[in-house]
Amino acid sequence: MAASSKWRTSEDAQRTSGLIGPNAILQLLPVMTEVMGPERTARLLRDAEISRAPDGLSMIPETEAARLHRSLRREQPDLAPRMSTEAGTRTADYILAHRIPKPVQWVLRLLPAGPAARMLAGAIDRHAWTFAGSGQFRIVTPWTFEIADNPLIRGEHSDRCISWPPATRSEL
Repeated sequence: MAASSKWRTSEDAQRTSGLIGPNAILQLLPVMTEVMGPERTARLLRDAEISRAPDGLSMIPETEAARLHRSLRREQPDLAPRMSTEAGTRTADYILAHRIPKPVQWVLRLLPAGPAARMLAGAIDRHAWTFAGSGQFRIVTPWTFEIADNPLIRGEHSDRCISWPPATRSEL
């Protein structure tokens, strides 16, 4: 199946490594523009060899997203973790608004926190191929997840999670 296909499955991702969901870029771009301005954002896109934003309809090469995230961390080492966290929050907001059916959201709200977290963690696990790319996703607890060999930071090392502590939107 070609990388430009609109629909992808976890089986496709296993056969065709190196693809990731377009939100890895799409949710980061507005944050970059808000924090750094359009000119610096455009320069980082050029540095990352990205000529246009993904259309949001298909998976994208994870190397493309990784280059942008790497350029951002190099250009803005102090702000990049907060910007990445905000982009992740916006991705979660997008998923909640467009990917989790309203009846399921209703059930999750009715359940106690523990069972709701386990139910949601199972769904996250089933769809991890869309955001983990060629990395290996693992549920540590229903509240904690890990992506080993994360393609967005592959080859980089840190003594702590690069997007920790979580930023509040007012800190950006």
